Amino acid sequence: MARNEEKAQSMLNRFIALKAEEKKKPKERRPFLASECRDLAEADKWRQQIMREIGRKVAEIQNEGLGEHRLRDLNDEINKLIREKSHWERRIVELGGPNYAKHAPKMTDLEGNIVDVPNPSGRGPGYRYFGAAKKLPGVRELFEKPPELRKRKTRYDIYKRIDASYYGYRDDEDGVLERVEGPAEEKMRAEALEEWRRVEEVRREAKKAVKSGEVVSVVKEVLFEGMEEEVEEEEKRKREKLEKEEMEREGRREFVVHVPLPDDKEIERMVLEKKKIELLSKYVSDGLLEEQTEAKAMLNIQR
Repeated sequence: MARNEEKAQSMLNRFIALKAEEKKKPKERRPFLASECRDLAEADKWRQQIMREIGRKVAEIQNEGLGEHRLRDLNDEINKLIREKSHWERRIVELGGPNYAKHAPKMTDLEGNIVDVPNPSGRGPGYRYFGAAKKLPGVRELFEKPPELRKRKTRYDIYKRIDASYYGYRDDEDGVLERVEGPAEEKMRAEALEEWRRVEEVRREAKKAVKSGEVVSVVKEVLFEGMEEEVEEEEKRKREKLEKEEMEREGRREFVVHVPLPDDKEIERMVLEKKKIELLSKYVSDGLLEEQTEAKAMLNIQR
């Protein structure tokens, strides 16, 4: 049995292939100018052909091992085809076809973010980089974003954000401060009211005592509540002071005092009298003190 190569070289097969080529139309060449095309279907066909060529070259430029020069040449060829494609798209719109440029893909950087296409001339789609061409020296810097410089805030910018809330004038509007301070305010009011009532009760008892002549006993019972602890502390301090003085006298020559000195009971009486005067001046009015003095004079009370 004859091989395939021998079959292809046979006279009959060559005659059939020659007849098939004669029946084919001559291979058409894409027009150099898009404005020369008058048919919408033809213009769409040439655009599709350019798209296929762009796809092949974009697939080829993904290979980083082609070298810098080959990558730059491929990138230039792709950009040339893109410019030609834009001419055909404008021609299709002129012939009444769809606007393909409206939904054209955007250019992205190495991280996939959409970036603006550099186009100094302001005409056409601009120069793009594809595949491994984005990593070429001098191209990578185009896709790097410059670091953001933090602008120093001026005094005007600082005071622009300051309002009444900054100074605490609107703290009561949210209701939080009222819920927190409400119980504390009620407690303070109750304590202040209780203290006022106690002082009023002391004043009433003092007035009654002055009128009935029992001022001394009433003062001792009402005004000097809790005085025992203060008296004990005062006595303790006095004893410590006296012991310290005695220890100093033992180490020195005995000093003879020619004036009478008060004893412990006299000192205690003087301290109580002083405390009583302070409490009376604090809780008793001037008019009440005058009535008390008159009552003492009438009762012949010396203390």
